[in-house]
Amino acid sequence: GFTRGVIDPSRGQLLGLIVETPTFNERVQQGGSIGYITLAIGAFAFIWGVFRWFTLTSTAGAVKAQARRPKASKSNPLGRVMLAYEAVGNKNDVGAVEAALDDAILKELPKLESGLNLIKIASNIAPLLGLLGTVIGMVITFQSITLFGTGDPQIMASGISIALMTTVIGLVVSIPLVVLHAFAAGAANRVAQILEEQAAGIVAEHADGRR
Repeated sequence: GFTRGVIDPSRGQLLGLIVETPTFNERVQQGGSIGYITLAIGAFAFIWGVFRWFTLTSTAGAVKAQARRPKASKSNPLGRVMLAYEAVGNKNDVGAVEAALDDAILKELPKLESGLNLIKIASNIAPLLGLLGTVIGMVITFQSITLFGTGDPQIMASGISIALMTTVIGLVVSIPLVVLHAFAAGAANRVAQILEEQAAGIVAEHADGRR
């Protein structure tokens, strides 16, 4: 009978390449200390970013619910803005009402934006660390060439691996953080927009009432 077989035109080189393909952990190890630092920063920033995104999304839901209720609650930004309006002594003074609302909104904005800069900074630092690793890897490569020449590619492999993997790690960390920051900042902006719209509505109502 006949036995089916597979002919390897590369004479084993292709199989050897597949077998020797580095695992994920080995790829990370090729990035060296710069790669580990970049991943650590990225992991911390990503976890914090997800937490802030969910928190802000929940806050946006609470603010929308408050907009449908006449009774103000301290548990959400809009409720606190409404309480600031209720604390105004002379509600016939449109200027005093507007100033109280503006002051209340200004107090809420830092809370909404808290921690968002951390995500943005991490997304900017990651590719810079990747670039630093690239420079370090190229320096190692040139030192190897100076000492041993270009006869053996294996001698240069270490420096080239550091240069390439730190760049990849930097981009892999940075891209999700940029997207995450955009989502979190968008949620914060939506809450701020609702606060401003509600405050403008209250001021307009008082202005119309005086006419």
